[in-house]
Amino acid sequence: MDFSTLFRTKENLNLDKNTLTILRYIAIFGQFLALNIVYFYLSLPFPIELSYIVILVGLLTNLYLQFGIKKNQLKDLYASIFLVYDLIQLSILLYLTGGIFNPFCYLLIIPAIVSSTFLSMGTTIILGFITSSLLLTISFFHFPLPGEDMNLLHFPDFYKIGIIISILIGLIFLSYFGIRFAGETKKRSEALNKLQEVISKEYELESLGGQAAAAAHSLGTPLATISVVAKELKKDIGNNKELSKDIDLLISQTKRCSEILKQISKKQIKEDIFLSSIKLEDLLEEIINSFKETSSKEIELVSDEDNNKINIERTPEIIYGLRNFIGNAVKFSKSKVRITLKSDSKKIEIKVNDDGPGIPDDVIKKIGEPYIKSKSEELNLNSGLGLGTFLGKTLLERQGAQLSFKRNNDLGGALVTISWEPKKLINS
Repeated sequence: MDFSTLFRTKENLNLDKNTLTILRYIAIFGQFLALNIVYFYLSLPFPIELSYIVILVGLLTNLYLQFGIKKNQLKDLYASIFLVYDLIQLSILLYLTGGIFNPFCYLLIIPAIVSSTFLSMGTTIILGFITSSLLLTISFFHFPLPGEDMNLLHFPDFYKIGIIISILIGLIFLSYFGIRFAGETKKRSEALNKLQEVISKEYELESLGGQAAAAAHSLGTPLATISVVAKELKKDIGNNKELSKDIDLLISQTKRCSEILKQISKKQIKEDIFLSSIKLEDLLEEIINSFKETSSKEIELVSDEDNNKINIERTPEIIYGLRNFIGNAVKFSKSKVRITLKSDSKKIEIKVNDDGPGIPDDVIKKIGEPYIKSKSEELNLNSGLGLGTFLGKTLLERQGAQLSFKRNNDLGGALVTISWEPKKLINS
């Protein structure tokens, strides 16, 4: 068993101290209120002095948690210690007030649920085991339920067994739900963070051209000034060969800098026009050509039915999304990839098809979610965890696209269909 995975030691798992403190104050206040109502209002006897002591100790531990621990985030180990104490405290109170027959006994499952949501699976399993042990203990060893010794209540044995089973089922179900929910939320959060990083990087690269043009414009004047001053210095120096050499070098390097900046400026002006608007067919050709440079596989673009040749905005989202799915097709194909572009006034559709193994049955329903893994040995040699597909799908959907995934189409491999309404693509 991999304990680093079970207890997620490589992750920075924390439980917010303020959250735990408030939860414990609510529990302590609720326990105190319930005890007083039962003892003073309902006049049902039980060891209230011992119960007060247990609650007082719980209050002191919470005050220590609030004021004695300076960290705002409790690590997995420290948080689990307080949760184990809460389990023991509640079990003692239940032991003093009827054990398993106390209607508040279901509260025993709360620490394990808190752990399943915020802490590691290993910690949750340990808390679940402790909870089950304490539950069985107070089922057979406990003080009478207040009022039971007054012949007001009588519980048959099968009722006790039913309570135990119901609480254990609730413990297992809610803990499992918490573990899955927290895990999926964390995975999706990590994937969305990576998505944001990708987009930020794409926009950063896109803006470099504009920054270069601005730099070329701003540096042009000081470079011209340096050149003029250097030429004047050369005249004043006269026949001094050593200094003239240095001045000539200064003038030549200044001229070189000026030429480089002119090239950058001209390139940016040209690219600005190109980047602002492009036909989808031209964009696909550009992406395909970039893959042809690094792959010997046949990549075919079919655009015979591209009847609505509109100009679209060349956004990083569309470029990254299309590159991702075309790149996946190239990676998994045996020898051929076919990209079909169809468009009319109502719909624009791109189909990316390859002759590879296709999308396996065990992931086709989940494809587009982050961190998924197929059991197919043929695919596992090249496949990752589905993060790239999640990023590409999310980016294209943000641009108004609809995506579908199939397998065993014309070429026998995977088929990805990406479609837009023309107005959404133009306005993206």
